[in-house]
Amino acid sequence: MIEGVLRHCTEMSVEKQYVDTHGQSEVAFAFCHLLGFQLMPRLKNIASQKLYLPGSEETSNYDQLQSILSRPINWDLIIQQYDEMIKYTTALKQGTADPEAILRRFTRNNVQHSTYKALSELGKVIKTLFLCQYLEQEALRREIHEGLNVVENWNSANSFIFYGKGGEVATNRLEDQELSVLALHLLQICLIYVNTLMIQQVTSAKEWDGVLTEEDYRALSPLIYAHVNPYGIFELDMTQRLPIEQAPTA
Repeated sequence: MIEGVLRHCTEMSVEKQYVDTHGQSEVAFAFCHLLGFQLMPRLKNIASQKLYLPGSEETSNYDQLQSILSRPINWDLIIQQYDEMIKYTTALKQGTADPEAILRRFTRNNVQHSTYKALSELGKVIKTLFLCQYLEQEALRREIHEGLNVVENWNSANSFIFYGKGGEVATNRLEDQELSVLALHLLQICLIYVNTLMIQQVTSAKEWDGVLTEEDYRALSPLIYAHVNPYGIFELDMTQRLPIEQAPTA
């Protein structure tokens, strides 16, 4: 998820990243915050989430929330490891180190790492703030659903046009993997380009003048593929024989 935001190869400035439940973690919340964009997950297990307190003296102020409250945040740990967190975040952003190697270091398999503990603690802060907004604001929940539906729709389109071998890159050879992904990117670009031209042609017709509202235009998307036949079109004429000579009879 983080790699996709940092290396999307466009001039776009990403402010929010919509992910599903498995695309978020406390460390991910921390890194996203330090990298300057918001992590916006759609949480399936919202009922099991916990809120962390800013301080021990705050416990008595939330009598109705005791069942979902956890321990206070360890601010001292965040302060102690602040420089290290910034160092790793800068390495991620600048690409001076392999992002996969950096992120692999901060997984649940390395919970004793001091910087991991600090990132996890900072992530608890950011995630608690997000959960409060998520529960309070219906507009935010709608925004996340809408943003994630676009991503899921595009993933469905990718699976549809990349149908060979079940849509999987079934090889360990780097050259073959790169060739498959580049071919998929070419298909993506062609699909979006053709769909955009088709939509422009339809909406520019006179009969559509004044029919579509601003909201209708906002809902238009080139991420459609129901009209695509990935297997080609074969026209059969059952009244004609194939141009193959008949076998001689004995």
